[in-house]
Amino acid sequence: MATIAWFSTAQFSSENTGSILTPLFRWLFPQATEPQLALLHAITRKTAHVTEYGVLCTLWFVALTRERGLPRRRAAWIALLVAVGWACLDELHQATVPSRTSSPIDVAVDGFGALVAAIIGASGGGRVLDVAATLFLWAAAAGGAVVIAIDLAAGVSSGVLWLTVPAASVALALRRRAAARG
Repeated sequence: MATIAWFSTAQFSSENTGSILTPLFRWLFPQATEPQLALLHAITRKTAHVTEYGVLCTLWFVALTRERGLPRRRAAWIALLVAVGWACLDELHQATVPSRTSSPIDVAVDGFGALVAAIIGASGGGRVLDVAATLFLWAAAAGGAVVIAIDLAAGVSSGVLWLTVPAASVALALRRRAAARG
């Protein structure tokens, strides 16, 4: 949730992500027109919305079923409600950031990602979500550590990564401990 809040800052405004993604897209697709590049950028940003809220719902689902022992369907509904609630708060936060815009469409896109994860969990795909949660936590811990190292070498602030990387590492350790108790 802290990572999503960080993604809502000015650092991840459309203008800032466009300054990185548009040249990349231009290099990958040299024949693309400016409108096509803008569309690729927009699709990438919306895909990120779907993905991050799918991951958020997945992490909540796994926590509620594994740590709290809730039945799958109940855990899926609660995880979905938490994710959609966070999406609403995220959009309210973006409304206060001058370089960001707030949109009910983004809440719907976020909710779609969470809904897909909730449906998978409720229908018995909890093992799939459990593996996905573990992979995402490893990516957050290891990938975040690499980014922190690169930032330190470049003399750039790593911001919220100083919180999210240890949090992901602790979550992995707690999951391993819970699995060992089994």
